Amino acid sequence: MTAPERDTQRLAFACNALERDSIHLERASSDAGFRSYWRARDGERSWVVMDSPPELEDVRSWLRLQRVLGAGGVRVPQVLAADEASGFLLLEDLGRDTLLDVMDASSAATWFDAAIAELVRLQSIPCPADLPVYDEAMLRRELALFRDWYLLRNLALPLNGDDEQALQSAFDELVAHALAQPRVLVHRDFMPRNLMPNGAGLAVLDFQDAVRGPVSYDPLCLFKDAFVSWPESQVAQWLERYRQAAADAGLPVPDARAFRRDTDLIGVHRHLKVLGIFARLKLRDGKPRYIADAPRFLAYLNAVLPRHPELRPLEAFFASRLRPALRAHAAA
Repeated sequence: MTAPERDTQRLAFACNALERDSIHLERASSDAGFRSYWRARDGERSWVVMDSPPELEDVRSWLRLQRVLGAGGVRVPQVLAADEASGFLLLEDLGRDTLLDVMDASSAATWFDAAIAELVRLQSIPCPADLPVYDEAMLRRELALFRDWYLLRNLALPLNGDDEQALQSAFDELVAHALAQPRVLVHRDFMPRNLMPNGAGLAVLDFQDAVRGPVSYDPLCLFKDAFVSWPESQVAQWLERYRQAAADAGLPVPDARAFRRDTDLIGVHRHLKVLGIFARLKLRDGKPRYIADAPRFLAYLNAVLPRHPELRPLEAFFASRLRPALRAHAAA
């Protein structure tokens, strides 16, 4: 379907859902996937249309999780009308600003308390029987993104036998550790850009890829974000605040020392994966803006790798192969 045809369908859906003969739609936002969001206005009232092309993004995954999370007490966007076959939803308008837009150093502690409360609520929801599992196959597919897209395609870095062995050793350690963690419902992208201020609390967005997986994954996402960085000492304090809240709620979190190790290692997994995703967005999907945040993830990795002897081969690979390749790539 051409873009003009999709524009016509989207407008027709909005007019029908709102019972208007005509209405203007303005681009509200888009995300790293294929969904887009459009704001409709009528005087002081406004709504948001989610456009999820069915051949690219199945809106039913979003709807299913919206019902699960909402039933569990998580604040999610309310659905006012739906055309599942065509991939259109009419949603309440929660505003223009995400938590990323409104939070700064002076307000971060207060907002993160609200985020922790919402995350504990989300993780306390029993996983539906049909929820995908963050299993070994999925974990390895994600790690392969770093090798295939970030190293080989984005940096054009040829890998020799020692490189492959170092990566495989690290991947094996990361997968084994992720599989050994207690499992809960995992959002997979629980970060400030996917949280919307809503009164004194927060609404949760972009939850359609939720799985049953490691309990440390979402708190790591929250405090080691893709778009803003905080001092390591502050992150450690916030992670402990989350851990205590989670323990009080009966979630399966370990003691402080073990939890710090869990978040470190699941963070290495996520940071490698995200580097691969950012490279794929640039090279395959024509979305180059995300790769500009790659240095943030490299900094996260540089800080964590020296703390874990089992990842020493990966640290050595970074020193001997990756950093020189990055310098050469920057100079090209």
